[in-house]
Amino acid sequence: MINYSIVIRGTKPGTKTEDITETKAYGVAQISEILTINEFAKHIAQHGTLYGRDVIQGVLVKMVDCMRELLLEGKKIQLGELGSFGIGLSTKGANTAALFTAENIKKVNVNWDRGKMFQNLRDDAVFNLVPSRKAQEDAVAEAKRQETLQPEEPEEP
Repeated sequence: MINYSIVIRGTKPGTKTEDITETKAYGVAQISEILTINEFAKHIAQHGTLYGRDVIQGVLVKMVDCMRELLLEGKKIQLGELGSFGIGLSTKGANTAALFTAENIKKVNVNWDRGKMFQNLRDDAVFNLVPSRKAQEDAVAEAKRQETLQPEEPEEP
């Protein structure tokens, strides 16, 4: 189940708050839990594999190390239905090709070209509307404020 909340945002991204003239309601996914690599490996191990959490975690850690190494060699890695991973560059433009050097490269990004199973999860998703993080924080703050306003009950002898 995917929890989501509703936020109101300006319709032109990047517009300064004071310059926003039109807003719309948008849905924002609320993450329910963040799994560590250890927890993810344990989850995989619980799905009928012959390997334990420790072996799976080792393979995942080695996969990350090897992917980084190969991407830095300019290779693209195709991982079946997961998709392909390759690099992309963020660069600062130069007036001419002759003036462009490696100094113009500001960032090396990892691009994920999703496989079919990950292109759109919409048809398989179940959604649950929840309060926004801000609304949750406000509710907790209000509950604490109310708690401090309540007179303490006298203790029974």
